[in-house]
Amino acid sequence: MSMTDPLADMITRIRNGQRANKATVKSPASSLRANVLEVLKREGYIRGYNRVDVRAGIAEFNIELKYHEGQPVIREISRVSTPGRRVYSKIADLRRVANGLGITILSTPRGVMSDTEARAQNVGGEVLCEVF
Repeated sequence: MSMTDPLADMITRIRNGQRANKATVKSPASSLRANVLEVLKREGYIRGYNRVDVRAGIAEFNIELKYHEGQPVIREISRVSTPGRRVYSKIADLRRVANGLGITILSTPRGVMSDTEARAQNVGGEVLCEVF
């Protein structure tokens, strides 16, 4: 069975893993997922991730979740743009998540980046997800 929204699947796996206090979660590998995980790692929302080859042509990510004083670092993570409803934003129109405490992850012509990096480069794009 094919998956219509792989990024939403990974976000749900992270959300469910943190609700169950798991140390790691697994997700199928793709380049978009790797780029989003890299932004989450750079911004300090996850400890890290590594790519594991399951068999020829099939790989998955082991995502190390991050906790602070027993509570998950990611309080909320939600998908904004979906395959049925794409959401694009100019950098001037991009709203701040949780009054600047959270981040928005964007897919821009210069790659996948957080909203602070996009503001510094003055580039907008597709709003992938919001993290707080």
